[in-house]
Amino acid sequence: MKYKILIVDDHFVVREGLKLILETSDSYEVVAEAEDGAIALNLIEELQPDVILMDLNMPKMSGLDAIERLKEQNSTIPIIILTTYNEDELMIRGLSLGAKGYLLKDTSRENLFRTIESAIRGETLLQPEITSRIFAYKEKQPNLSSSSTVKESILREREVSILQTVANGATSKKIALEMGISERTVKAHLTNIYTKLGVASRSEAVAVAIDLGILQR
Repeated sequence: MKYKILIVDDHFVVREGLKLILETSDSYEVVAEAEDGAIALNLIEELQPDVILMDLNMPKMSGLDAIERLKEQNSTIPIIILTTYNEDELMIRGLSLGAKGYLLKDTSRENLFRTIESAIRGETLLQPEITSRIFAYKEKQPNLSSSSTVKESILREREVSILQTVANGATSKKIALEMGISERTVKAHLTNIYTKLGVASRSEAVAVAIDLGILQR
């Protein structure tokens, strides 16, 4: 079985580069490309891809607007943000809207495949490098709540610990081994975390938790 990939980016070179890399694998098929969010939404409705690689800063309709529209439609197709080093605010907004993960546009072939595989499984692979950028960005923003009252009222200590490990890039299997619990228990904790934070994915949970001051550097 080949997983269907939609690439959304206004730069032809980026789209072609990703397509060439993806086509070296028998597991993926690039079913379409789009240069803005509006075109992407039409293609998504028509083709129902398995994964969307989405640029954020595009003309006509941005990737953020497209992600928001998909969220309103209750779409379950995993979206992986394509980001550059100077788009921290856009990236964080995209994650808060429900994107399942993020990739730098110059990412390696190995990391591209690993991130897509995780998204397909529903287990986002978070990159510590970009998580650090989220922390750094949030620390510069005013009105960041980091009180212990907020932490205690939302998540229990074990849940905070698990989410911190998730932010460091760990999979459920690795968390289970480190904490001496079953993988099923880890997933149950994550489900509780999502419910309490009002989110639907690991990346969204990390972004919201950092925003609320629940997670610290």
